[in-house]
Amino acid sequence: MHSFESFSSSEMAVKLDFIIFGASGFTGQHTVQELIRISEQKPCTWGVAGRNKEKLNTMLKTVGLRVGKDLSSVQVIVADVDDAQSLEAMAFRTKVVINCCGPYRHWGEQVVRACIAGGASHVDISGEPQYMEKMQLEYHAAAQQKGVYIVSACGFDSIPDDLGLVFLQNQFKGDLNSVESYIDGKVEGPSTPGAMFYFATYESVVYGVASRNELRSLHQKLYPSKLPQLTPVLKQRGPLFKSEVLNKWCLPFLGADSSVMFRSQHYFYEAEKKRPAQVQTYIAMPSFSRAIGTMFFAILFVTFCLFSWGRKLVLKHPKFFTAGYASHEGPSEETMNNTVFSVTLVGKGWEEKAAQPLDTHDGPPTKTMTVKVKGRNPAYGTTCTTLIMSAFMILNESDKMPAHGGVFPPGAAFAKTSLIAELHKNGLTFDVVA
Repeated sequence: MHSFESFSSSEMAVKLDFIIFGASGFTGQHTVQELIRISEQKPCTWGVAGRNKEKLNTMLKTVGLRVGKDLSSVQVIVADVDDAQSLEAMAFRTKVVINCCGPYRHWGEQVVRACIAGGASHVDISGEPQYMEKMQLEYHAAAQQKGVYIVSACGFDSIPDDLGLVFLQNQFKGDLNSVESYIDGKVEGPSTPGAMFYFATYESVVYGVASRNELRSLHQKLYPSKLPQLTPVLKQRGPLFKSEVLNKWCLPFLGADSSVMFRSQHYFYEAEKKRPAQVQTYIAMPSFSRAIGTMFFAILFVTFCLFSWGRKLVLKHPKFFTAGYASHEGPSEETMNNTVFSVTLVGKGWEEKAAQPLDTHDGPPTKTMTVKVKGRNPAYGTTCTTLIMSAFMILNESDKMPAHGGVFPPGAAFAKTSLIAELHKNGLTFDVVA
């Protein structure tokens, strides 16, 4: 393992801007490749870290050939989630750790703890509400004391939805009362038959669903005072309905977005006295038959995830339990690059702002606004872009983030930064469409 003494004095003198931890994994490799692209416009210093030096060097050679660059001078740091000293040594070497090592329920807390101890900020792509809320509950004060930022959900979960809501609130001008979000996606052009997601992404979803029962007690500890009840109340639609917005059959979205958006809205209310928006999230299906099939697999998947024996089966047979969407082999480059998605956020409220954020308006909402967030390759393209640009915000625009550091969801962390504008320039577009 690398200890503090294993670096030369010149290496120790200047911290790297970023270290990508878990860089030899599927998501880590794509994050390295995206950082190389972005660093051509935004120069930075960076290194890679993981538990196997040989795999890291092989990854650098592979990515280097892919992008036509010699990466032999990139610093390689050995750090293991089972070795706290090696993690702290890694954190001591950088300003921001870009953590691609999941599932975060198992491996995230060790890295967060090491980052705080080593004085480094931390971003990850967790879609696991239990992990994220536990980190906020247990490490927010420590992160503030160290002046570092711990920001999770910086990938497809949940930047498009959380920052999409921030964008909608900024554009709405009046009082926004409620938002319904619809995730939609398709493959354009040719694609190689096979999965859409790599096994590690699927594994994180399994443990995220399995830990949902722990969220209630975490919520009570994290938010002892509830948000005020706003009217009209936004109720969840039925388990299957046809959206008048997309003209498609939709199901409730079981991902982390609603939890992450709630945390950001809670922060804006508590810290900035802004009216919190009520949120419901859905996912669109290409046909009625696909919607019925997805409902069946979702019920089966969730039921099995609640039991240890069921999780073993679900993890052993990802193709069956996802109808082929996830596998150990992962998607092909062709399929990833031809996958496009959109997140449509429909906001309802009133043209005029009330004198106080919780004042009741006379009559039902009078204004509707629709925002569409669009991108490509959600799991391994957009996710890597949003993760890296989030790290750049901490590096360059921490003065526009919540004072003193802490543990935050991305909407709360980056609302006042240029993240939305930077993502818009890098392929994740935010537009008012109605």
